[in-house]
Parts: sequence; structure tokens; C-alpha cells
Amino acid sequence: MSHLQPDDVPEAIEPDIRFTLANERTFLAWVRTAIGLVGGGVAVFHLLADSAATTALSLVLLVAGSFAVIAGYSHFRRADRAIRSGESLPTTGVVVVVMSCSVLLAALIGAASVVLDA
Repeated sequence: MSHLQPDDVPEAIEPDIRFTLANERTFLAWVRTAIGLVGGGVAVFHLLADSAATTALSLVLLVAGSFAVIAGYSHFRRADRAIRSGESLPTTGVVVVVMSCSVLLAALIGAASVVLDA
């Protein structure tokens, strides 16, 4: 009985299902984060006072949400390849730094908006 192999993984092995499911849960966490960031960006834009700070905050949240879903999918694919080929799992250092900086920037813009509107 032959197993289907992904095109981009030479001589792929069928991994333990627990690792595959854990990788999928991690991807879904990235998607959930992206949905929250995009939803927050849309809410800020439509519900808060129309100012340069709230527009900037909206854009930061929307860009961070877009980056989160792209980074999450990229990490999911790299981890899947590593799991199937028996290699070490990839790290996400750059992704974590970019997401942390995005959230910090959003917090600073939000704080500036609150202070300026007070």
C-alpha cells in the first residue's frame, strides 16, 4: 500500500498524528491572533474618533494581522516539512520580534491617542 507524499517533501514519512495536530493547532492560534488584530483594526477605524492617531493605530493592527496569518502559514508549512522529513523544527525568532514590535507600536499609538484626546 503506497502513501501519498507531498510534492515538496522528498521521501516523506507519515508522522505521529499528535505532532501533525499540534502543528495545526499552532497554525489556528496564529489565525485566531490575525482575526483579532484585523477585527481590532477595523473596530478602531470605525468606532473611535477620526484622528491621525486612530488611523495609524488601525493601519498598524491591520498590517500586523496580515503579517500574522502569512507568518503562521509559513511556519505551519516549514514545521510540516520538518516533521515529515525527521528534521529539527524551525524557529520563529523574526516572527516573534516583528509581532512583538507591532503590538508595542499599537500600544504606544493607542496611549498617545488617549493622552492627546484627554
